[in-house]
This record gives sequence, C-alpha cells and structure tokens, in this order.
Amino acid sequence: MGKINLGRVILCGIVAGIVADILGYLVDGVWLAPAWANQMKKLGHPALSSTQWIWFSLLGLIGGIVLIWIYAAIRPRFGPGVKTAICAGLAVWVVGVLIPNLSFMWVSGLFGRRLTLHTTAGALVEILAGAIAGAAIYKE
Repeated sequence: MGKINLGRVILCGIVAGIVADILGYLVDGVWLAPAWANQMKKLGHPALSSTQWIWFSLLGLIGGIVLIWIYAAIRPRFGPGVKTAICAGLAVWVVGVLIPNLSFMWVSGLFGRRLTLHTTAGALVEILAGAIAGAAIYKE
C-alpha cells in the first residue's frame, strides 16, 4: 500500500471542490434561487447574501479536500479510477448532504420537500462530478 500524497490530496481536493462549487452555484444559486428565497422568506430571513455564498464556496473546497482524502485512503483497496471516486463521493454525499438535508430540511419541516429533493439530488451530481475530476489527477 502506498502512502497518501497529502500535497496532491490538497491540490486535487481543491479541484474537486471548485467543480462541485461551480455546479452547486448553478443548481442552488441559479436554478433553485427563487425557491431558496421563498423558503428563507417564510422563515423570516433574507435571501442568501454574497458573503454566505463565499462561505459555501470555502466549505465546498474543504469538502473537496476531504473527498479526495477519502478517495486516496480507499484507493489501495478499491483501485484507482472512476468507481473508487464514485464510492468516495457517495460516502461524502451521504454523510455531508443526504443525512443533514433529510434531518434539518425535511424531517424538521423547515423547508419544502421539493426544495429538499432538488438540492439533495443536485448535490449528488455536484459531489460525484467533483470526485471524478479530483480523482482523475490524483497520483500517489
């Protein structure tokens, strides 16, 4: 088993995070923006600000680094490639998006089911695309 190349994890994780952030902006910042604004208004909050979008992007970069770290960790067992990237992406999505969205958005009733479904499904595409992009350039 090879050692994890932490420099490459950070570099490839930033790539994964950028890909996921761009897609995330298209999904949540463009396509679902009216639904988010409506739901935030119902909660008595203003629409998401530029500062909040910056924070989401920074958190996306951190998520990308964690994603590629998981990819690098499971790579010796599963082998390099898209299948392993998808496994790592699914793990990050389940823990980082599916469970939180179901609990905080749907079960709590804070946000509508349609918005919850769309943002959660969008995040799956975002994270898997980021995982594939970051894994494609990761080398030990």
